[in-house]
Amino acid sequence: MKKYFLLLLISFSVYSQNYKISYLRSSNNKLIENQEPILVFANSNESIITNQKILDNKADFPYEISYFNSKNKNLYYNIAQLNQEKNIITIDSVSLEKQNFELLSETKKILGYNCKKAKTIINSNTIEIWYTNDLKINASPSSLGRNLGLVLEMNRNGNYLIAASKLEKVKQIPEINLNSKPIDLLSYRDLLWKSRFTTISVFKDEIINFSDQSKSNDSVFRYANGTIALRKIKIPEIKKGSQIFIDLLEQSNGDAYDRTGSVFIIPMEKEKSFLNGLENGKDVLPVFDNGNGKTYQGVVATENYYPIIELMRFFTPFGIKQYNHIELKDKNWHEIVPYRQDISDLRLSLSNKEIYIGTFVGNYDKGGHKVSMNITIHPESESQLNKENFVLPLFNTVNVMEMAGQEYGTMFNSEKGLTVEFTLENDITNARLRYITTGHGGWENGDEFVPKLNTILLDSKEVHSFTPWRQDCGSYRLYNPASGNFGNGLSSSDYSRSNWCPGMATNPVYINLGNLKKGKHSMQILIPQGEPEGNSFSAWNVSGVLLGE
Repeated sequence: MKKYFLLLLISFSVYSQNYKISYLRSSNNKLIENQEPILVFANSNESIITNQKILDNKADFPYEISYFNSKNKNLYYNIAQLNQEKNIITIDSVSLEKQNFELLSETKKILGYNCKKAKTIINSNTIEIWYTNDLKINASPSSLGRNLGLVLEMNRNGNYLIAASKLEKVKQIPEINLNSKPIDLLSYRDLLWKSRFTTISVFKDEIINFSDQSKSNDSVFRYANGTIALRKIKIPEIKKGSQIFIDLLEQSNGDAYDRTGSVFIIPMEKEKSFLNGLENGKDVLPVFDNGNGKTYQGVVATENYYPIIELMRFFTPFGIKQYNHIELKDKNWHEIVPYRQDISDLRLSLSNKEIYIGTFVGNYDKGGHKVSMNITIHPESESQLNKENFVLPLFNTVNVMEMAGQEYGTMFNSEKGLTVEFTLENDITNARLRYITTGHGGWENGDEFVPKLNTILLDSKEVHSFTPWRQDCGSYRLYNPASGNFGNGLSSSDYSRSNWCPGMATNPVYINLGNLKKGKHSMQILIPQGEPEGNSFSAWNVSGVLLGE
């Protein structure tokens, strides 16, 4: 049974005359469809902003009402019901005091009442309001303009309008329960904001390092000498149209270098999984052989195996936090790197499932790196975005088990490159490849610093080619206190790279594949990988997931 604490309709106002004003919203001169009208109840002493669903106890959580009482020191209350059990209250004494309006000479009638015009600018938005003093009451569909009179129209930038559609006398107005202890305005806003979405904590200040002392515990499993942290978590059902994000924070805990990081989930639908490799060693994973004399473990889909699905690829900067003691004039180093990426297109791989989710940071440092990570789920009505109802992991050459001997992605030094064969059980429409690619290795002549063409073939026909390259790495200089400084005035972190920079995440590229028929298909990735130079070699980390409807 639902519990509500905000509105009590059993008590009635005793003030002289009560009014109920209904407001409708329009965008670009078109009335917004299926909207819930704003309701304002007001008399000469108090006003309430609410809507009918709240009055009927049918509103979705969270919801908010506002209350003003001129007999109570002109205090403006915001009251939010976060869920069935919890409500919060704050007193906003600032928003009304800081309002400054330019009073204009224009007049017009709205709903038969004489109205005056006023204008103000808030956060670069021009707000024009029309208000009346005919009824001797002060009220507004927001906190804005209520001190001028009864606001009947509010226009933002000429393209968003809130306008009174009906004004009627009523015998009673709802009474507000203000028994809860008010909290400060900033805390109120933070709690209300966070109640609008679901936050799933994955890691909190987890150390990812290279040490034979790294051990698993009841909640976090560690593999590859501590360079992989893995958890099993339950994801709730995620409605179609929702937005899903990965948030990750990173600091150096000793390692001074830029490292490859990856957030991934392990598909468990097939007979074998990447988890088998983590628990029993890389040699139990299916092998890809392109004829160059090397074997690559667990990188492509087979009849009984799916590779890991990469949610986000990120790159640590040079020693953020741990090396902030390095002083350079005019350089105020950041303390932490925030990475945030939209993963809504992978909803089907997450929704209503128990998943193994992991983070890898390739390093050989005992201190390593400290990471925290959340998944946030933001409900939203269905839209044209994220319509996929089919997800198929195809390949992933990020050697997540690098520190347990998994081979680097050097298979592109042969004409075969990377090839994967897969079978579709049904026709797929609007197919797309979610493709992440970054080049690595060598020094001046390594593929990290040399642009290379990536070519994708589907069923032996080229469907896309491009050269992945990032030229904005200098923007992340303040994340990189330990980045080496060179004689030409640049630091290592300034240099452009093959689709990544120290201290950033690499965005997926979406390659349209059209409609695919059921049956067998093949995909091939070709990259002109550079030759080894001494002890240095080049490699490419590529991951691909097939999406469609």
